[in-house]
Amino acid sequence: MPHIDYFFATISPFTYLTGTRLEAIATRAGATITYKPLDIMSLFTRTGGTAPADRHPSRQDYRLMEMRRQAAKAGMPITLKPAFWPTNGAPAAYAIIAAQRAGGGDMGALVSSITRACWAEERNIAEDEVIRDCLSRAGFDPDLADKGLMAGAETYATNLEEAVSRGVFGAPFYITDGDERFWGQDRLDDLDLHLQGNL
Repeated sequence: MPHIDYFFATISPFTYLTGTRLEAIATRAGATITYKPLDIMSLFTRTGGTAPADRHPSRQDYRLMEMRRQAAKAGMPITLKPAFWPTNGAPAAYAIIAAQRAGGGDMGALVSSITRACWAEERNIAEDEVIRDCLSRAGFDPDLADKGLMAGAETYATNLEEAVSRGVFGAPFYITDGDERFWGQDRLDDLDLHLQGNL
């Protein structure tokens, strides 16, 4: 059975713009997914990237244009400068890690709900009540927001180290069994073709 390691950041607009398309692609291919949230700002530092706020104004402007265009292509609402961004993405990441361990809900819906809360709903995903609501919407026990925080922190750090060692430098990032790497939600079609044996 094919497998995808999915590296992403809860505060990434492009992770948000993935929506649930990754899960649809995996279903068609009969593939499984391991969700690996990570600290995107630390990833940038470790791999030669620059945080959005520190980029040249021309790069900042282009990023906003690209976010608007990609949202339009995906038919998804987006707030280009949300009220609660940047925020601490770790608590939401810990909840995702706990949910993956616990099972019983829809992981794709959970990641989508958390990122949508930031980028389309003007909600602070660092707040416990927002995380609990997202867990509940995706069919998970909302109390997972407060469980396994130490283990979540350890896995979050491990995900970053694994990402750096495997050539990940941005989010979202998808790696298949054969170490084929795809960066960005705009490469989902390529991932789909690859899993179907056509690329």
